[in-house]
Amino acid sequence: MKVIIDSAIPYIQGILEPFAEVLYRSGGDFTPSDVRSADVLIIRTRTRCDEALLAGSNVKLIATATIGFDHINLAYCAAHGIEVVTAAGCNAAGVLQWVAATLALLSAEEGWQPHERTLGIVGVGNVGSLVEQYARAWGFRVLRCDPPRKEREGGDFLPLEEVAAQADIITFHTPLDSTTHHLIDDSLIALMPSTGTIINASRGEVASTKALCKATQRLCIDVWEREPNIDLALLDKAFIATPHIAGYSAQGKANASSIVVRAIAQHFALPLTEWYPEAVKPTLRQPIGWQEMCRSIATHCDLAAQTRILKEHYVDFEALRNNYHYREEYF
Repeated sequence: MKVIIDSAIPYIQGILEPFAEVLYRSGGDFTPSDVRSADVLIIRTRTRCDEALLAGSNVKLIATATIGFDHINLAYCAAHGIEVVTAAGCNAAGVLQWVAATLALLSAEEGWQPHERTLGIVGVGNVGSLVEQYARAWGFRVLRCDPPRKEREGGDFLPLEEVAAQADIITFHTPLDSTTHHLIDDSLIALMPSTGTIINASRGEVASTKALCKATQRLCIDVWEREPNIDLALLDKAFIATPHIAGYSAQGKANASSIVVRAIAQHFALPLTEWYPEAVKPTLRQPIGWQEMCRSIATHCDLAAQTRILKEHYVDFEALRNNYHYREEYF
């Protein structure tokens, strides 16, 4: 068996070598010649798995150590018998803590308390549900928008336009597909309070860069169109700007590596179906009060410092992302 692994995926080095020939490549350097004889690809978002890469290959399984799958042509994979596994939910707590750090900075800058603000959550899956849980406990009025869940479950999910009109802060946690591409556009922004805040920690293409550059709202952005060649006007405008690291916690990365290794173990009957990195201690979810969170969060997730670094060293976007020191989850 031959496995090609994105070299930026942590904790996985040496784990599959006893069972397979393993090659490591930078995410953008997977080539058709490398892939042709591979059985498994372990990737991140930087590797586009489509016909151009996969045609004529022996690939049987693609395991992406990410929650999203917009970099994989699922139709092509299905038509050619290639199983696709994602690490859905792996970094939910990491993104929660990035959002919490964002809310703490906004509160300090603008002088409000949670009971004085309405938080809109667009996309209430693994990440959005966790944000909702903690936001309600902190005292925010929470509005939810999730059309697929509304269709399946009913409930109090609202149309996007209503959430945009009512929310002081709106945070996006949607996958990227044809229904969410440029979900944040001129027309949606026009519905929002002009002094509100837009948070995007989903995918860059969920928002129109052109529309964001014209917006009067505060912008808190972790994901960008055309990464790593991000728009400098948008970078300059953003209140918070980070290099696609919202989910970059030690536990989130360990979860992702564990999920993909276990998927491979199950597919190929390897004795790794319970594997988890020994170097990382799993997080025990626990409540934390608003004031305690605001006092402690910068020690773990200092977004003000990370924003300064990205604005000063934007040409190093990819290096800042790949070399980011994974923070520890603590709630």
